Amino acid sequence: MGCTQRPRYSCRMEQDLIYVTDDDPGIRELVAEYLTAQGYAVETAADAAALNRLLAVRLPRLVVLDWMMPGEDGLSVARRLRAQPGFPPIIMLSAKGEDIDRIIGLEVGADDYLPKPFNPRELLARIRAVLRRQESVAPPAAVATAKTFAFGPFVVNLDARSLSRDGSEIGLTGGEYELLEIFVSHANRALSRDWLMDQLRGFERDPFDRSIDVRVNRLRKKIEDDPASPAYIRTQRGQGYLFVPQGKG
Repeated sequence: MGCTQRPRYSCRMEQDLIYVTDDDPGIRELVAEYLTAQGYAVETAADAAALNRLLAVRLPRLVVLDWMMPGEDGLSVARRLRAQPGFPPIIMLSAKGEDIDRIIGLEVGADDYLPKPFNPRELLARIRAVLRRQESVAPPAAVATAKTFAFGPFVVNLDARSLSRDGSEIGLTGGEYELLEIFVSHANRALSRDWLMDQLRGFERDPFDRSIDVRVNRLRKKIEDDPASPAYIRTQRGQGYLFVPQGKG
């Protein structure tokens, strides 16, 4: 992952470090103790200001972020941090359990969303699933021989895990890139929502979970000239989605 953070944040990332931000000290202690027992280094913060101080020192592999906090809330924090290219993945926690709340969390750029109360083992499973999507970043020396896939004005670099349009890089979250890579690897094939969710998450979920639609819409906004009438990622009624590299023609 390239370091392109704003000057107030550290550019040094610790590979096994997780920041847990929650205003409930009991949750902070429970999650920190459990993740530490699983081999992660954990630092905790009670609010956005404390998280900012941690980020000024070094970047973690992942941020666990509570929605409802005093001062700047988790949605605002996620939106602000996600605007910085290359920022580590974010998993949001919230006592709000409605579908619309999960969708809002994903729309602001969170990589996953877990309603409270939650089992620490499920949080661990989601952390591992998100981090798997961040692995395999190629070193600069490998770029010259990188595997690429072109469609329209876009080029996907499968080694560097990047997307560019006419030579200019387009910022993608880890989840957005993972979804694009699945589409590229299964071009011109109808892919069901359930199958896509299984590929992206790898843990149990609500059978009526529609968050894949939110992820597709986010990706469409990055690559479609008209997301309401997509040329590349098309909706297949009753089937799911179809990626068409040649676009409309």
